[in-house]
Amino acid sequence: MTGLLRYQSVLLLRSHRWIGPLLLYAAFLAAGVRPGDPLLDSLGFTAAGLVPITAWLVRICVTNEPDAARDCAAAAAGPVRVHAAALLTALGGALLAGTVGTAVVLLIGDPRTVEHVEPEEAALAGVLALLACTLTGAAVGALCSRPLLRSTGVAVLAGGLGSLLAWGIAGSPARSAVTALVEGSRAHTVTLPVTACAGALVLACAAGAVACLVSARRG
Repeated sequence: MTGLLRYQSVLLLRSHRWIGPLLLYAAFLAAGVRPGDPLLDSLGFTAAGLVPITAWLVRICVTNEPDAARDCAAAAAGPVRVHAAALLTALGGALLAGTVGTAVVLLIGDPRTVEHVEPEEAALAGVLALLACTLTGAAVGALCSRPLLRSTGVAVLAGGLGSLLAWGIAGSPARSAVTALVEGSRAHTVTLPVTACAGALVLACAAGAVACLVSARRG
């Protein structure tokens, strides 16, 4: 699996298709995060932006290879492992972008808005929200991309709608995590979104498993 992950990472970097999601995320943060803003609000905003970014990266990674190259990789390593490597590469890229964004927010945010709380606790809440939103975005991307949806137009539309639902639908791990941070900012306390993070992990694993199994059947 290490070799497949390295292979998928090189494909992603050399394709330069990661520039679009990265620029979108940077623009999202520039529009919504300012120096001195309440720390938890900014952390929640930073995490929320990772839902569509991760879904986009997943689509990029699972469609990066020409069909012939993907067939060769699947024949050598198995279609399940090949597809899983693409999903994990996208997830890793999104986590890297989110980590940088979260670090910037921790540097410029105003921790005084969260009274009687250690900065480390606020940072932990931000990291958990980051994980919840990234994993939710990965689930959206896995279900709204190849091999489940092969049409580019349908996949892009489904990914966009799925991201909006992840932001707004009740019970969404991403929404729960961001809400925990925003409400904590209003109440001047910190609630760690552990349950939301665990739910997002289960959702991402289930969606990834479905996508990998369908890839194997169609391979």
